[in-house]
Amino acid sequence: MKAAGRSIALAVWSLALLWLPTPTATQKAAGTSGVTFTDITRQSGLSWRHVNGATEEKYLIETMGGGGAFLDYNGDGQLDILLVQSGCHRFSKKCAPGRHALNRQNSDGTFSDVTQAAGLSLSGYGQGVAAADYDNDGRPDLYITQFNRSTLYHNNGDGTFADVTEKARAGVSGWSVSAAFFDYNRDGWLDLFVGRYLDWDYDKNAFCGERRPGYRSYCHPDQFGPIRNVLLRNNGDGTFTDVSTSTGIAAEAGKALGVVAFDFNGDAWMDLYVANDAVRNFLFRNNGDGSFTEMGLLAEVAYGLQGKPQSGMGTDAADYDGDGRPDLFVTNIDFEPNNLYRNNGDETFTDTTVAANLGSVAILYSGFGTRFMDFDNDADLDIVVLNGHVLDNVHLFREGVTFAERPFLFENLGDRFAEVGARHGFAFGAAHVGRALATGDFDNDGDLDLLWVLNGGAPILLRNEGGNRNSWIGFALVGTAGNRDAIGARVTLTAGGRRQMREVLGGASYAAAHDLRLLFGLGTKETVEKVEIRWPGGVTTELQNLSARRYYRLEEPRKSDSSGLGKKQEKEPR
Repeated sequence: MKAAGRSIALAVWSLALLWLPTPTATQKAAGTSGVTFTDITRQSGLSWRHVNGATEEKYLIETMGGGGAFLDYNGDGQLDILLVQSGCHRFSKKCAPGRHALNRQNSDGTFSDVTQAAGLSLSGYGQGVAAADYDNDGRPDLYITQFNRSTLYHNNGDGTFADVTEKARAGVSGWSVSAAFFDYNRDGWLDLFVGRYLDWDYDKNAFCGERRPGYRSYCHPDQFGPIRNVLLRNNGDGTFTDVSTSTGIAAEAGKALGVVAFDFNGDAWMDLYVANDAVRNFLFRNNGDGSFTEMGLLAEVAYGLQGKPQSGMGTDAADYDGDGRPDLFVTNIDFEPNNLYRNNGDETFTDTTVAANLGSVAILYSGFGTRFMDFDNDADLDIVVLNGHVLDNVHLFREGVTFAERPFLFENLGDRFAEVGARHGFAFGAAHVGRALATGDFDNDGDLDLLWVLNGGAPILLRNEGGNRNSWIGFALVGTAGNRDAIGARVTLTAGGRRQMREVLGGASYAAAHDLRLLFGLGTKETVEKVEIRWPGGVTTELQNLSARRYYRLEEPRKSDSSGLGKKQEKEPR
C-alpha cells in the first residue's frame, strides 16, 4: 500500500514510463467471444455480507478482508461456496459481528446457508482461506487465516467440521492473510505455508494522514515491521510440525499478502512465490532436500519495473504464452503497474508488463485477487483482476483515484492483452471494493465462473454464459501415491497440434481457494490427441484420443495397476 498524499507529479512520470506500444497486425480482435458474466448472487440465495468493524481510528486490519472459496465440501459433485467473515474487532463500535458462511449448492443451482449445522464458528478476525484434503480422507478441509490466530477445520464427512487447530498443532499467531497447501517434500501429505502480513497489533496503531476532520488514513505498511512466514510439515498422523527455520522459509522476513505454490523450474518439486507489500517479493526454490533457497532477486521477480519494491497483493502462476513453462502475475496498488513475469526456462523471468499491454491500464487502480483463466475457452489464458483501494478516503489525497474500483478482464490476444471487462457483463463496469477472487465451474457446464468477495459489502457470484460455446475438456485428478488432491500434478495436452500445460496449484489469488479441477479451452477442437500427466508421486501417464466437452476423473495409477493409466471416469456437463 502507499501512504496518503502521494505526489501527483509521480503519477504523471509513471504514466509516461508505461506508455503503450502500438498494436501490430498479428493481433486478433478483442472482445468478440460473446461471453457474458451474469451476476446471479441474489437469485442463487447468497445473502451474506462482509463486516469489517471499521472505526475512526483506522486500524489496518479493517481494510484487508475478506476471503472466499469454491469447494465441494460434501462430495456431491457440485461446488459449494465458503465466505470468510472478518467481523468486529476489539475497538469496533455499534458493530454486529456476523459469521462465516458455508453455502451448500442445491440440485437446482441455488445455495443454502449451512454454516451453523457445519459447526464453523468465528474464532478471530477472519481474512482468507485455503482448502484441501490434508489427511487424504477424500474430503476438503479448511484453513482460515485470521488476526490474531488462524484456525484449521477438519471435514468430518457428515456435513460438519471440527476445529482441530490445537490437536493438529496448526495454530499460527499474528496476522495471516493467504495460505497454501502443497506437498513440499513429496511424501504424499499436504504441508501448509502460512503467509504472515505485518508485525502489527492494536497497540502499534498510529495516527496517519492529516489532523483535520475526515483526513485520518490507514497507515502505510512501512509503519510496521516485517514478519517471518511459517511452513508446517504434515506428519501424516493428523499433526503438523513447524519447519520454518530448518527449511529456510523463516530466513527472510516479509509482508506477505498473496502466495502461490507451483513448480517454476520443471524439476517436479513445488516452489513458492510470495507477493509482499512494500518489500521485495520472494521466490522460494525447492531444493528437493527439505530446504528452500530464496532467489527472487536472482530470478528477477523481486521488484517492479522501476527496480524497487511494489505493493504486492495477489498472485497467480500459469503458462500464458504456451511455451510449457509457468509464468507469474502479481497485482499492486495504484501508481504501480501489475507485473507479468514471463518464465525464461533458466530459473529467471522477464518482466513483460509493458510489452503485454498491461502497464498504464492499471496505474490508477489497486489490484487484489487475480487469476489466469481461459474465460472464453479459445485455448489461451486470459487474466482477471479484482480491484479496490485500501484507503476509504483516498479521493481526498489522490486525484482520479477512488476507494471502489471496477475490475479488469484482460483478454489474451496472442502477443498482448486487452482490457475488455465492460464488454462481458455489467459487473465489470461497476465499482467495487474488491479483495478475494475465486474461480470455479460451479454449474459444471465447461466454463469458469467467478466469486468476488468485497470489503464491507456483499459478495458477487458471476455465472459465465457463453464460454462453453467453444470446445473444452476438464480433469479432476485423484492422487494415490501422492496427496489425494494431486496438488503439484502437471497436465499437458495436445489438441489440433497445439500444446497446453496446467498445474494443480496450491494457493493463488488473494485470500482465496479455488476449484481444483483443471479446465482447458480447446477452441474449435472436439478431440484431444494426447494428455500427459506428471503425478506428484513421480509417475507419468498418458491418455490418447479423448472426446471433448466433458470432465474426466483420473486416478493416479497404483503399483498394482499394470496399465499405468489408473482409473478413468467420464462426466457429462450438467
